[in-house]
Parts: sequence; C-alpha cells; structure tokens
Amino acid sequence: MKIFGFLLVALVCGRSADGAPPSGKAENSLEARERGEGWTMLFDGNTTAGWHSFRKSSFPAQGWKVTNGWLYCSGSGGDIVSSNLYDRFELRWEWRLAPGGNSGVKYFVTDDRPTALGHEYQLLDDAAHPDAKLAGGKRVTAAFYDVQAPSASLPVKRMGEINESRVLVRGNHVEHWLNGVKALEYDCGSPEIKAAISQSKFKTTPGFGLPTRGHILLQAHRSEVWFRNIKIRELPK
Repeated sequence: MKIFGFLLVALVCGRSADGAPPSGKAENSLEARERGEGWTMLFDGNTTAGWHSFRKSSFPAQGWKVTNGWLYCSGSGGDIVSSNLYDRFELRWEWRLAPGGNSGVKYFVTDDRPTALGHEYQLLDDAAHPDAKLAGGKRVTAAFYDVQAPSASLPVKRMGEINESRVLVRGNHVEHWLNGVKALEYDCGSPEIKAAISQSKFKTTPGFGLPTRGHILLQAHRSEVWFRNIKIRELPK
C-alpha cells in the first residue's frame, strides 16, 4: 500500500518514482530543438567537466560529487564556477535543497575579486531558514540576494522536491523565474537598483550591480543541495 501511494503521488506530481519526467526524456541532455536554439549543457550528468573551484584550476577534492545524475554538494568544498564566461544569456537548471537549507546560483562572477561576489539567485528553505525573515524578503528563494525581493506569491515546492529556475540576462535587463513564473526583473545601473544596493551588504563593493562577463557559480553554503539539467544559451547582442 505504501509503494502504491508513493507511485500515485509521483504520477500526480508529473514525475515517475525515480524523479524522471513521464515523457522519458533523458536528463542532462538536449533535444534537437534545443540544440538548434543554441543551448549547451553545463553539466553532463556524469562528470564534473566544465567546472572548477573559484580562482583555481582544479575541482574540489571533497564536498562535491556526481550522484545519480545530480551534481551534489554536501555543503562544504567551496563554491564552483563554470569554465566559460557569459554576459548575455539564458540559464536554466533544476535543483533540490535539504530541509532548512541555503544555497544559490550566482552570475557576473569574475576572478579579479578576492571573493566570489556576483548577482545571486537565492535558493532557500523559506519556511525554515532564518534568512527568509531578514532584509525585507530580499533573501528568499528567487530573490536577487539582499538587493531585490521576488513577487509575493511564487510556486516554490517543498524542500526535497524538484524546482526549476531560470535567469535571463539581455544587456542591462535581468529576469529571475521559478517553476515557469517570473519572480522579478530589474535593470542593472537603474536608479532603483543603485538605491537598493546602497542599502545592501554590497554597498561598498566597487562596480557591484553592473553587468559584466563572468562565470556561473554554484554555491556551497553549509547545506546539502543538488543540481541537474543545467543548460545555457548565449544571446545575440
């Protein structure tokens, strides 16, 4: 009876019991249509190729590993960044976060800063992590971390379940999406963003808030987190 119930819940949620989509589409791969649209995979589902520690050439010796088609972080090992740099792009990924967890995906991350600063798409257990109650909602899931809060009502799934996120960067214009719903949008360098940054923890960081060609970063932040189907396409200027 328990097994039947689990299968029923999985089907209602639109996924099979092993987390695969019902269509049978292979995870961490591109369809012909996607390849034609210019998408590439940032994670192949089997190796850590294309990623390394921030400001290093090697991948972390501990904390990160590939397991069952997921790029898993135990919460230690340090942040990892993409080998390639991007400025105008569309980024999509799926993620799972342990209950009480905190992580994030950053963009505009450059090696000329001593720490891995960038614009962060926050990943958080909004119901259990204390950060959700700080900074006026600017640290909840899909926020531009510490700068801009997302819309009040977003379809965030329970921790442990699979969420899908998207970041769109076209020139100065940036959008954060969660499970098919636009969470927020902003324009780099706008008066509104300058004012928000002046009230944030980044107020003394030179150049913060301006678009730049940089790495994509996956954060290790003392929480278990899983990533897969990480794909990106560069957009024309």
